[in-house]
Amino acid sequence: MAHQLPSTLDLGNDVSLDVSTAPTTPGSSLSFSPVLQAADGQPGIPAMKPQSTSKSLSSTLFDTTARTPPVRNICCVGAGYVGGPTAAVIAFNNPHIRVTVVDKDEKRIRRWNSVHPPIYEPGLNHILRIARDGSKECTIETRSLSTTTNTTSSNTPDVSDTSTPASECGSQCGDNVSRPIPARQPNLFFTADVAKSISEADIVLIAVNTPTKSRGAGAGSATDMTAFEAVTNVVAQHARPGAIIVEKSTVPCRTAQFVQDTLALHRPGIHFEVLSNPEFLAAGTAIKDLLNADRILIGSSATPSGHRAAAALASVYAAWIPRSRIITTNVFSSELAKLVANSMLAQRISSINSIAAVCEVTGADVSEVAGAIGADPRIGSKFLKAGIGFGGSCFKKDVLSLAYLAESLQLPEVADYWRNVITMNEFARNRFASRVVRCLNNTLIGKKLTMLGYAFKKDTNDTRESPAVEIIRTLVEEGPREIAVYDPCCNPAQMAEDIGRYVGAEVLQRNGGPVIVYADAYEACHSSDALLITTEFDEFKNTGEPVSASAEVLTPKAAPVKAVVPDPRPFKGEEPTETELLALHTFLLQSTDAEDQEDPLHRFNSIPDCAEDCPDCFIEKETGASGYGAGQEHVFKGRLDWRKVHYHMHKPHWVFDGRGVLEVAGMEKLGFRVESVGRQGRV
Repeated sequence: MAHQLPSTLDLGNDVSLDVSTAPTTPGSSLSFSPVLQAADGQPGIPAMKPQSTSKSLSSTLFDTTARTPPVRNICCVGAGYVGGPTAAVIAFNNPHIRVTVVDKDEKRIRRWNSVHPPIYEPGLNHILRIARDGSKECTIETRSLSTTTNTTSSNTPDVSDTSTPASECGSQCGDNVSRPIPARQPNLFFTADVAKSISEADIVLIAVNTPTKSRGAGAGSATDMTAFEAVTNVVAQHARPGAIIVEKSTVPCRTAQFVQDTLALHRPGIHFEVLSNPEFLAAGTAIKDLLNADRILIGSSATPSGHRAAAALASVYAAWIPRSRIITTNVFSSELAKLVANSMLAQRISSINSIAAVCEVTGADVSEVAGAIGADPRIGSKFLKAGIGFGGSCFKKDVLSLAYLAESLQLPEVADYWRNVITMNEFARNRFASRVVRCLNNTLIGKKLTMLGYAFKKDTNDTRESPAVEIIRTLVEEGPREIAVYDPCCNPAQMAEDIGRYVGAEVLQRNGGPVIVYADAYEACHSSDALLITTEFDEFKNTGEPVSASAEVLTPKAAPVKAVVPDPRPFKGEEPTETELLALHTFLLQSTDAEDQEDPLHRFNSIPDCAEDCPDCFIEKETGASGYGAGQEHVFKGRLDWRKVHYHMHKPHWVFDGRGVLEVAGMEKLGFRVESVGRQGRV
């Protein structure tokens, strides 16, 4: 057993969990360990029992915060799409907290510590450069530019302006034209030393993958808790007494009881608090979602020690999130809320896609229908974009988990309702592929098709459950001469590897198959018989202005579509926060005359060079596919020159818009034949 050093967070000895939410996962669920089931009721194993409280968790949270010792050390177990960005933003906004991300995958850890992080998210690069690498001392201008009404102008700060704006704190921060920003030490670390990092933490975040089971009972629906259970056992063995254990992974309802039972089984008589703190991040906007969170949800037991644990975690987020956005519930409500949130969003996408099918037959335009119903404030306009269905690791998995939960509770009607969301999603994807084949005279033999987009959505290199994968699988069966695949954000080598894994290695050209991955869009489109837009990247649009992904990171979610970050000066306080410095960094990048388009504040430390045998550097050198991933911000590669594309295509210049990104009339003027989701076609 690891160190017995007590946590700095003394939360008391009340280990009971609140059960004001009725049990929603049966005791015989495969999500729970049979060892723990056998131990149920034995001494030292705390059982679930109702708790009464005269005060809500939310009202108690802020009363408790002032009495909660400060958090000094956080360990996040899991360096994936949730753990990496979440830990990075926590460290970025809390320089006084040491944040360690651990993972047994040493290759993933190596990449997080290099210029080749394993995931791409707009804004993540800056966060890593400050929190992981530390920063140099620099000097900034404290006065707002007189030209902030036109933030995209080429003007640079005018230090001759002697106006002295006062800050909101009442201090005349503008009196000093320049202000030194001290150097910052690194406080974000990535390591494979799991046990040691857990043993030193005040708070342990569990952020491992919880996919859908692929075999055994519940296969295809139930949540596979293998990784979560393994990590929970490790945490139980090594966590310091009094540590707070936090579920970040999406888990079945009542998993907190499983965690509490595991802790008691391995460490009887030692107190731990278990919290639920689900993430509400969307791929492509994860950093924006973290910096400008709509809400932070914390579920805890309705006990004094539970309230103190929730207050401790809330204090971490309060470094940059207004306390009014920190919501507290009982722990089971928090677990279930995550599943329901994703399921409701998936439901909206399937709903509008069902209407798209009706529009294609009747002559109605789904974008016009969506605009009409979205104007109703009771409905709203979000998630009403028809397309080829949702992808990603969350929506399908969480809908299936909710359906399996309903089946386990003997609620077949509820389960059927949610399963139909998945059925409609698959229908939308398959209908699109069938439309392509039908328009090409029901044969693809001897023809070249080009897929523009492989990631499941724009501004991410996340390809998990991407509709493009299944579309490739369907089209390969039709025997085309070539299927060209291009994505502006995904590494071509990684795409080829994914296609070989999920569709089959035999479909790749190097193995005699028709699929070729390209690093250049025009080469991919050359001599093509049909183009399929399968991801809504701005590069593929033919109208409108491109939106800066890095600017969107700091733009509130309700802001206009064209994201422009205003000058944050004068700062609210005497000392600018990291979020304010990030806003200034982004604002200065909008100036075309910025001296350094990567580091306008000159804060970044240099990143150590990779080892000579770095496999990522080797792939980039061999393929020439540099500039992908989080090592640098995704650079908008420019709109496709559709005239050039048209010139090099075969007649009749088919374009199948699976994401509704094209202005059809403009494309038809160029000579394209456009088939778009939710609009009546020619065939």
